[in-house]
Amino acid sequence: MSVHIGQSSRHPFTILVSDDDPGVRRSTQLMLRAQGFRVQAYTSGSALLADPRSLHADCLVVDFRMPDIDGLSLLERLRAKGWCGCAIMISAYHDDALEREARRVGFEHVIAKPLIARALLEAIACSARNHG
Repeated sequence: MSVHIGQSSRHPFTILVSDDDPGVRRSTQLMLRAQGFRVQAYTSGSALLADPRSLHADCLVVDFRMPDIDGLSLLERLRAKGWCGCAIMISAYHDDALEREARRVGFEHVIAKPLIARALLEAIACSARNHG
C-alpha cells in the first residue's frame, strides 16, 4: 500500500534519512520506499548538507548522535540554508532533556530507537499535514 502524503505527479514526497548506522539507515530507507516515498539516504550529516538536492526535500529523518554532526546541529544548519520541511529525530538516547532541546530547535517528533515503522510513518504523516 502506497502512502500519498503531499504527493503530486510533479513532486513526490521526498524524505532525507541520515543515520551513521548502516542497518538502521538501509532498513528505514527500504521501509519508506515501500510506502511510496522518494528517499535520499546519507551516511553522515556532512554528506546531507553537501548535497544541494537536500534543500528540496519535504521531510528530514535524522539520528541524534552521529560522528560528524549531531541531528540538532544538522537541522539548524539546514534551516540556515533556507530549508523549511518537517523534521523528525530518532535516537537511542531519548530522554526528556533531548526531547525538549529537539523541539526547541524545530523537530516536530522525537522517536526512540529501536525504531518502530508505524511510529515513524505516523510522525511523517502528522508532520506532512502540519506543513501541507
